[in-house]
Amino acid sequence: MARREMLLGLALLCLAASAHPAAGAGAGARKMVGVYELRKGDFSVKVTNFGARLMSVVFPDSEGNLADVVLGKDTIAEYVDDDFYFGPITGRIAQRVARGRFVLDGKVYHMYRNDGNNTIHGGGRGFSKTIWTVKEHVAGGESPHITLYYRSFDGEQGLPGNVDAYVTYRLSAPYTLGVHMNGTALDRATPVNFLLHVYWNLGGHGAGDVLGHTLRLFASRHAVLDEELLPSSGRVEPVAGTPLDFRAPAAIGARIRRVVGGRAVGYDANYIVDGGEGEMRPVARARDGASGRALELWANQPTMQLYTGNNFNRTRGKGGRVYERYAGFCLETMGYVDAVNHPEFPSQILRPGQVYHHDMVFKFSF
Repeated sequence: MARREMLLGLALLCLAASAHPAAGAGAGARKMVGVYELRKGDFSVKVTNFGARLMSVVFPDSEGNLADVVLGKDTIAEYVDDDFYFGPITGRIAQRVARGRFVLDGKVYHMYRNDGNNTIHGGGRGFSKTIWTVKEHVAGGESPHITLYYRSFDGEQGLPGNVDAYVTYRLSAPYTLGVHMNGTALDRATPVNFLLHVYWNLGGHGAGDVLGHTLRLFASRHAVLDEELLPSSGRVEPVAGTPLDFRAPAAIGARIRRVVGGRAVGYDANYIVDGGEGEMRPVARARDGASGRALELWANQPTMQLYTGNNFNRTRGKGGRVYERYAGFCLETMGYVDAVNHPEFPSQILRPGQVYHHDMVFKFSF
């Protein structure tokens, strides 16, 4: 509790605690927490370096009305207490690790467990709860962008080795947001798998549920998840003939009552993206018929987690809005879930000097 109160106080003051000595700064070095805007005409996004978090995306609907389509909070202090992961980069290992345990080069590693018996999104103090350094911020012009940096230190949340992590948010074209993540293993072998955890509602962040949104996924297979949302069997099966099949556009709510994600009704499913791993390729298309707003996602990662906000329950959001179940949906591209415990999945282990690359491009239209 003392740590939580300390973090909350620091956030309220918009100050960070002293950097860890391994984070590339001397003892006593301090970093400020801020909110940074990128703007290109009537298209704008806001980012904070607390968790390298995407706070808002604003663009018009078919009648020219602007709205923020990202669920979130009003203040940095509220993000400190955020258990829903509104908008951050998560890692060093995103999604779940069974029992918070894995073996690497013959050694057993134990991570901080923050999801029952398992670890989720990097542990209790994963990337989403850290203060990143702003390396560059260009608010406007032809290519507005911000680059953030974090040194993940040896032993952080039980993980081996130092890792340099970077993320760049860039408005690369009209109504196009690029998100580029990379991580370099500096001195020891370590698993690396980042993701961006944003909840979208194309009608506007407080516009109600997303069950009427039309969704198409470029994925013909899924990893079979158990009640703990882990791929315990290691099986990958076709989506054909199941409620997970979005190969043809369908309303998110059309079959949602037939899906149980863990212990909640709704989607929390891991899809294997069609196409060559490492190549930029289409992942998803979503559209809100009422506003005319649409989103198209391209990425280079092998899987994507679809999550429909199944656990929202009068959750306080931005601008006094209250988020109920299905108020937003996540499209989380990443490596295979719990790959550190499944040799049949593509490895996420980086050796010293190796670099992890994760690229996403969101194309918005109306």
